[in-house]
Amino acid sequence: MILLIPILFFGLIILISSFFIVKQQTAAIVERFGKFTSIRQSGLQLKIPLVDRISGRLSLKIQQLDVMIETKTKDDVFVRLKVSVQYKVIKDKVFDAFYKLDYPHDQITSYVFDVVRAEVPKMILDDVFLKKDNIAVAVKRELNEAMVEYGYDIVKTLVTDIDPDSQVKEAMNRINAADREKTAAQYEGDALRILIVEKAKAEAESKRLQGQGIADQRREIARGLEESVDVLNRVGINSQEASALIIVTQHYDTLQSIGGSTNSNLILLPNSPQAGSNMLNDMVASFAASNEIGEAMKEAKLNKKKSNK
Repeated sequence: MILLIPILFFGLIILISSFFIVKQQTAAIVERFGKFTSIRQSGLQLKIPLVDRISGRLSLKIQQLDVMIETKTKDDVFVRLKVSVQYKVIKDKVFDAFYKLDYPHDQITSYVFDVVRAEVPKMILDDVFLKKDNIAVAVKRELNEAMVEYGYDIVKTLVTDIDPDSQVKEAMNRINAADREKTAAQYEGDALRILIVEKAKAEAESKRLQGQGIADQRREIARGLEESVDVLNRVGINSQEASALIIVTQHYDTLQSIGGSTNSNLILLPNSPQAGSNMLNDMVASFAASNEIGEAMKEAKLNKKKSNK
């Protein structure tokens, strides 16, 4: 009994060790005396105790590797790119993925460096930003051709970050700011020009209407004077006396209007019975003198033209 208990215990351990579990989306590589035997997929698996051993496990999930690369563009600007490579082990090529490569990350990183440093120097900095998808496609193409042999499938490659030198970024920001300021100044100039044009149009329309109003006012005044003179003539007052009477009436109306305002300046003319008549005579004389001066100037211009001929 004393010997049987250790034997049973040892046998139980061996029996338990013959079973093992492989997780979902994982492949286990089983070797027998150091030689590859089989690949076990997810679930409960059985191996020969003390003979078979699990050499390693590979995840079949999609994995991601981020690679930072510094390179130079066509316009001699140093830039840092972050390339994210998403890859997975091909289920039917677990053997190649496990035995052909010791460090798949290093292999993928080397190919990414090689492709990026071949593509980016062909582009100027602006094109690197605009055509980053082209860089990603080139990396994926080259990686697929190289890594499928080792049992790896490149699912996706992404250029997730482009970081130029700090001085270059500052210069780009200044250029962008200057361009925006130029655009803003153009818009402000256009708005100011429109404001000036509209203001000038409004002033022109206002003056036109003001002139039309003054012309209508004078027309009505002249019509009123004409009617007043006709009325006075019918009662025996001649035209000259009627004109003098109208002027005096307007004179007193003006004084009354001025007296109703506290901020008016008043010029008093000589007050006599002949004041209205004298003022009318002075106005007529002034008009006559201005007409004579105008005729004289016209005659002088005609004589000058004749002498030049």
